[in-house]
Amino acid sequence: MKSGECAVGDIVERVDIQQSGVSRHLRILSEAGIVQMRPDGQRRLYSLRKEAFDQLEAWVEGYRRHWEARLDRFGAALEQNRASARPREKS
Repeated sequence: MKSGECAVGDIVERVDIQQSGVSRHLRILSEAGIVQMRPDGQRRLYSLRKEAFDQLEAWVEGYRRHWEARLDRFGAALEQNRASARPREKS
């Protein structure tokens, strides 16, 4: 599915889930805006929506920046704590 469109039957062949389960998952993913469906005669072809993954990446990036900044501050505090705990040399 990553490389383009797939019919439900193609997906069933690739995963260890029955057709009814694949259809249910695709319905949920479609409602969430993660996949889109295109009718092709009797078949329904599903593909991933790039926009959904762009939104996910932007959301994750916000948290990544937040946690990297916190971890940087934590690391600096640890280093400062280690430096102050070292025995001082006599002059």
